[in-house]
Amino acid sequence: QNTVLVWIPCIYLWACFPVYFLYLRCHDRGYIQMSNLNKAKTALGLILWIVCWADLFYSFWERSQNFFLISPTVLGITMLLATFLIQYERMKGVQSSGVMTIFWLISLLCATVIFRSKIILALNMGAEVDAFRYVTFCTYFILLLVQLILCCFPEQPPLFSETKPCPEFSASFLSRITFWWITGLMIQGYRRPLEAKDLWSLNKEDTSEEIVPGLARNWAKEWAKTKSLVVLFKSGILGACMTHELIANSSLHRLLINFVNDKHAPNWQGYFYTGLLFVCACLQTLILHQYFHICFVTGMRLKTAIVGVIYRKALVITNSARKTSTVGEIVNLMSVDAQRFMDLATYINMIWSAPLQVILALYLLWRNLGPSVLAGVAVMILLVPINAVMAMKTKTYQKAQMKSKDNRIKLMNEILNGIKVLKLYAWELAFREKVLEIRQKELKVLKKSAYLAAMATFTWVCAPFLVALSTFAVYVKIDKNNVLDAQKAFVSLALFNILRFPLNMLPMVISSIVEASVSLKRLRVFLSHEELDPDSIIRPRLNYVHFNFSINFTVPEGSLIAVVGQVGCGKSSLLSALLGEMDKKEGHVVVKGSVAYVPQQAWVQNATLKENIIFGREMNESRYKRVIEACALLPDIEILPTGDRTEIGEKGVNLSGGQKQRVSLARAVYCNADVYLFDDPLSAVDAHVGKHIFEKVIGPKGILKNKTRVLVTHAVNYLPQMDTILVMSDGEISEMGSYQELLKQDGAFAEFLRTYANAEQSMENSGKLQTLGLYFPRLKISIFNRQLSNSSTYSRETGKSQHQSSTAELQKPLAEKNSWKLTEADTAKTGRVKATVYWDYMKAIGLFISFLSIFLFMCNHVASLASNYWLSLWTDDPVINGTQQYTNVRLGVYGALGISQGLPGLPIVLLAGGIFASRHLHLNLLHNVLRSPMSFFERTPSGNLVNRFSKEIDTIDSTIPPIIKMFMGSTFNVIGACIIILLATPIAAVIIPPLGLVYLFVQRFYVATSRQLKRLESVSRSPVYSHFNETLLGVSVIRAFEEQKRFIKQNDMKVDENQKAYYPSIVANRWLAVRLEYVGNCIVLFAALFAVIARNKLSPGLVGLSVSYSLQVILLLNKKIRMSSELETNIVAVERVKEYAEMEKEAEWSIEQTAPASTWPEEGKVEFRGYGLRYREDLDLVLKNINVTINGGEKIGIVGRTGAGKSSLTLGLFRINEAAEGEIIIDGINIAKIGLHDLRFKITIIPQDPILFSGSLRMNLDPFDQHSDEDIWRSLELAHLKNFVSALPDKLNHECAEGGENLRYIKETLVCLARALLRKSKILVLDEATAAVDLETDNLIQSTINNSVSVLKSVVECGSPDSLLQEKGIFYSMAKDSGLV
Repeated sequence: QNTVLVWIPCIYLWACFPVYFLYLRCHDRGYIQMSNLNKAKTALGLILWIVCWADLFYSFWERSQNFFLISPTVLGITMLLATFLIQYERMKGVQSSGVMTIFWLISLLCATVIFRSKIILALNMGAEVDAFRYVTFCTYFILLLVQLILCCFPEQPPLFSETKPCPEFSASFLSRITFWWITGLMIQGYRRPLEAKDLWSLNKEDTSEEIVPGLARNWAKEWAKTKSLVVLFKSGILGACMTHELIANSSLHRLLINFVNDKHAPNWQGYFYTGLLFVCACLQTLILHQYFHICFVTGMRLKTAIVGVIYRKALVITNSARKTSTVGEIVNLMSVDAQRFMDLATYINMIWSAPLQVILALYLLWRNLGPSVLAGVAVMILLVPINAVMAMKTKTYQKAQMKSKDNRIKLMNEILNGIKVLKLYAWELAFREKVLEIRQKELKVLKKSAYLAAMATFTWVCAPFLVALSTFAVYVKIDKNNVLDAQKAFVSLALFNILRFPLNMLPMVISSIVEASVSLKRLRVFLSHEELDPDSIIRPRLNYVHFNFSINFTVPEGSLIAVVGQVGCGKSSLLSALLGEMDKKEGHVVVKGSVAYVPQQAWVQNATLKENIIFGREMNESRYKRVIEACALLPDIEILPTGDRTEIGEKGVNLSGGQKQRVSLARAVYCNADVYLFDDPLSAVDAHVGKHIFEKVIGPKGILKNKTRVLVTHAVNYLPQMDTILVMSDGEISEMGSYQELLKQDGAFAEFLRTYANAEQSMENSGKLQTLGLYFPRLKISIFNRQLSNSSTYSRETGKSQHQSSTAELQKPLAEKNSWKLTEADTAKTGRVKATVYWDYMKAIGLFISFLSIFLFMCNHVASLASNYWLSLWTDDPVINGTQQYTNVRLGVYGALGISQGLPGLPIVLLAGGIFASRHLHLNLLHNVLRSPMSFFERTPSGNLVNRFSKEIDTIDSTIPPIIKMFMGSTFNVIGACIIILLATPIAAVIIPPLGLVYLFVQRFYVATSRQLKRLESVSRSPVYSHFNETLLGVSVIRAFEEQKRFIKQNDMKVDENQKAYYPSIVANRWLAVRLEYVGNCIVLFAALFAVIARNKLSPGLVGLSVSYSLQVILLLNKKIRMSSELETNIVAVERVKEYAEMEKEAEWSIEQTAPASTWPEEGKVEFRGYGLRYREDLDLVLKNINVTINGGEKIGIVGRTGAGKSSLTLGLFRINEAAEGEIIIDGINIAKIGLHDLRFKITIIPQDPILFSGSLRMNLDPFDQHSDEDIWRSLELAHLKNFVSALPDKLNHECAEGGENLRYIKETLVCLARALLRKSKILVLDEATAAVDLETDNLIQSTINNSVSVLKSVVECGSPDSLLQEKGIFYSMAKDSGLV
């Protein structure tokens, strides 16, 4: 008493001190001010030290034995250490300390034993009592008790804490180990559905900015070893404690059965064992869930780190490396692969703790049954290679499945990016087939995996049973006198159940490691891609551009340089080289100062117009206004619903090409850089707008007149104003000089000018209209312009633009202005998952299969119960002459019942059903998305759709079926366990129902919160993908403006926002498990208690059975609750996939009754009768009362200022938007009456933005394989592509990259022309297809498609170009603005 019991707490504290001290030094949470609580703790610590040393001095004075000197000395020093730690914790911001709470608890428990013996001694009359020591000890004991109580209260938070901090760190130690601190959120979630604003901010060490740099650093030094090791060490210690607890339980089980057997044992023993069993179970609960919590948090951090590292890498990889990893693959790395690492973190400790549990259980079995255990071990060893083979097969299937998944997501990404083209060409069916073809491969692999999984399940279910059977069989057979009594049988069974857990887990762990290794390999490939060299450009202090590759030139500061040349001669590559985007082979590039870049294809973010222009710079009102005016954006801003606060959709869907280009230009001008690189920005805007921009921005008198400007252009008319002109051909500079110098040289440049000047001259002669004169036989053409969601209106009376809609808009109160949003964020549903969702899933599986699997489950569990009940009857057989009768019969029946529970039919049925459901749900989702109208895609960010097709479908494929299997298994197991307990001790009927009610209440209470958190997590995941997609598209712009840091920060914020919902959901899981396990622990307590009370009436066999089942109930309840909540949270995926089934749809694709003849339209006559069109129900008409007749074979030009409604007319003709009034008649058929595909197959458009899909060139021209090779070559010849395609190694099978990236922009336009020609339509629409091409290509297109012109809105003027010019109306004023008259 004076040594061991005193030293135990001291040893504990000194052992913890070094590790804890280091931990506190590294984890500073801020400084806590001295509070009354802290003063009290410190004072008590010092008083304890004084009490101990008073004892010491008393011993010196008494000259007593050594241990009276040593113990108080050690204890006194320990109390000083404890006092030091109390203060040190305060300075490091620890609000409640686990180490100290445990120290005071151990001290108090040890002191209680001494205290008891001192009281017994004092009560003993004859004994003499040392009064001084007695008083000091009582003081010591009371002080310890007070310290322990004070330790249960947390300190105040450190100074300067964040907003809405997570209550975890301010909670006391007790609250933390029982997860009590989240109860507030649970109550809130139970009362009303949670929203994003209810969530706490993330703990600092869980945020991206803390975690990602760590992984990035360690990636170089070998994969994140250090961080994970500390955490794994922590969780490892807990894992070891857990194993120890399991073993303690089985020993207590044995003692309890022995107690029931021994009729002379005193009653207190039974109650003592029961109490101990309960305490052990409670400790096991607390330790187990701390372990899980640490693992889950580690998993979460891993995912954050991986997403962050991938994002950062995507910003620096070279363009050639970008081509090897498609967007689909990278999105999968972020969603699916990061998830695999998260799952692995939970299981990784099993690698060592599972074998440890197996060894310990086998040792105890050996003690119980002797060498016959070896038979069981042999069976286990036999099963190892089987499992290993299965794991290897699973890995191959896993790889194949991931590959198909990547391809499918990549294709879906392209379909969503090019959905407009798909609709205009009526190609939805062809692409649906392509997706389904990939999906079919994916499902084939899934099916194989399912059969494998079924086999694996069979072996796992049978393994523990076969081990038990072989062990019992050998045990009773080797010696007649070996009797299988209750203690041997049920303690062994309990140990076999302990074995079942690690044996079941090992295959899961192995497959989890296999999956993670596949993912790690994919991640390694991506992270080891080549990066851009930041030093490829030298940035000195002087202000000029100096360039020296095989190309040499220097641009003086503040000069204006034009770069001209034929298509594909390397103009854009020159700019890329100046930006450091090309691989530098030799020479050097020097760029002084900051750079602004305007790319050829404008990149617009999904943000407001203003945010797009300011692009992260500081707001300067006067500069902003100047920039907007110079870039001709004022009229556009007036038109937009909420001015410059209007949200621009993804990829700028609600802006026309010209507007996007002007926004892109304004962004560059606003940033006030030193060097400006323009990649042909004027080609996408109308002529008069181009003139305005050149004068106000780029030209010698523009805003940028003092800046260095490099302009790639095809516009000949601006060249005389340039300081220097670079003429390029075949990647080299052929001439260089001013306009006059180059004309004098009479070289390639002069030749180039003459070609275009002649072309323009001849056009001007035919009506002074260089942009409109076209030579054109047999085809009827409409040349259309841009699209705008809403537009200004010309009125016939005044001929002026009145902006009717916009003046009303500008007068709207601000609140209403701000409410207009184009894109819809992913929304979370609220409340319980409706029963219809489960019913839908069952229907997707097939009702027969659903009910069959439920029936099979019942048979399975009845067999399992019967086999154990049979065992209890066997153990109660009387022993005659040292042996039991009927051993063979007992053994045979036991074996038969056991084997029948592992029938492989069951998992196969269920998993096959799961695959049916996957196929059905994906097909529906795909079909519904393709049938949605264009407005749906403009409103819905592609991230939402990609999220549905990647994450949600992945959940339906591979998460839901196994969860259903485990859910059903655990449900039947719990019911079975309760039946057995009731059979053994009918008195338990009093306890089980109330505990069942508590259990149900806790579960319902929990699911309300957990489900909503899962939904919030799912919804906050979409913006991560959307932002990532957007970044990949605009990566060269982000790099040019050096905005990488800001984008990384945005990405981190979005990831943290996502983890903010995930973190409470893992804590809520633990909260639930701890509470439920306590319910389970109560069942164990009562089962054991009733067995002790009624021990005289019960047979040992039934007691053994009852207690072994009650011990299982904890695990079963825990598993059941986990599975039911997992099922409910994952079935949300089905709900989210079904969501799109209820969306509005386009008109039918084909209607048999009204389908036109196959030769229609024979003439191609188009009539608009009183036609009107609006974009959305709540907006004004964009086209009003249009009446025009266009005869077959006529060639029509449609002109009008931006936003006059030119493109709207095309949209109406193709029924992308349905008519609001009036009708369109083609060759006597009202187009609104026929199917969409019947209409769109017959008319053809060459759209403004050329879009190609990845796949062969042939597929891009003819996805339905309707045309012969001859036809295709003919159309390529007409489109001037025959020579280009013939030169390709694979000819028509040439693979186009994602988004046509490996073809030049110009070639893409010509491919789109060939595609249009191949359809041989009577009606061809050009939506300003030649806007962004050079003059040469323009000529090619015009010569291929070779004169009344109508001005459109409420059609104001109509006639031939010449007659309209003479009328001097609107048409004349437009021509004048463009400098054509």
